[in-house]
Amino acid sequence: MTRPITAGVDGSQESLAGLAWAAREAVRRGLALRVVQAWRYEPQEGVDAGDRDTQARWVRDAVTGAARTVTGLHPGLEVSTEAPEGDTVGTLADAAAGSEMLVLGSRGHGPVVGFLLGSVGQQVIAEAARPVVLVRAGDEPAAEAAGREIVVGQHGGPEDSAAALRFAFETAAARGATVRAVRAWTLPPVFAYSPGSLRLLDEAGGLEPYEKKALAEALRPWRERFPDVPVVEHVEIGSAGQVLLSVAGRAQLMVVGRRARRTAVGARIGSVAHGVLHHARCPVAVIPPK
Repeated sequence: MTRPITAGVDGSQESLAGLAWAAREAVRRGLALRVVQAWRYEPQEGVDAGDRDTQARWVRDAVTGAARTVTGLHPGLEVSTEAPEGDTVGTLADAAAGSEMLVLGSRGHGPVVGFLLGSVGQQVIAEAARPVVLVRAGDEPAAEAAGREIVVGQHGGPEDSAAALRFAFETAAARGATVRAVRAWTLPPVFAYSPGSLRLLDEAGGLEPYEKKALAEALRPWRERFPDVPVVEHVEIGSAGQVLLSVAGRAQLMVVGRRARRTAVGARIGSVAHGVLHHARCPVAVIPPK
């Protein structure tokens, strides 16, 4: 079954930027586009907000209007619209489950503030079973020009970042772009060394060669599957978030894995994803674990 790309809209200019990005990606991948807006009936005393049927019609008209902004630019693109009544987070998470990816607009209030991470955005990212792409307002097609890379973070063993690497290579193949695979490493405390780890480090020739070997092993199956995609292997000492952001200027898209967990104060998506979403100026794809 072929999944569509879903764009969540809410009538804002930010969501229209996300919709435009989703439409271009759908055309590149040969997929359909689904435009979704969640809403709740909200009667307001003293204000003519209409009854439930009236509000439903307003939302449907708004979603149809949003869809028209991309159908004119992409005449061959298959576009459908939905305006379900319900909780925003639940609706978008459900929509993501049946999609290749969910695309949302980024509502920043400055150059270093990302998409509603304290509210809807973080909850959707944490709960979605499929990739979620955040697109900043003002994103332009020119940013996807040749020479800009798909930057992806890799950590741990080959399976730990398999989903993120798959997404990065698929996107690069659709765009004719280069993948820059980034692996950050830090000096571990002495007590963290075990006899087994010391032996592996000795065989690799030291810490940095060990990290380079680990990255090469993680990339091997994706290089074989996508032989035409150029790859840059980037290994650097430092925190993962800082190293990724140091190369963000080269990126047309940043791809990071998600480490969602529940706490007493709500959902958390992991420090690396959180930091990149707050500071990267390019679109960011957050990929759930397998």
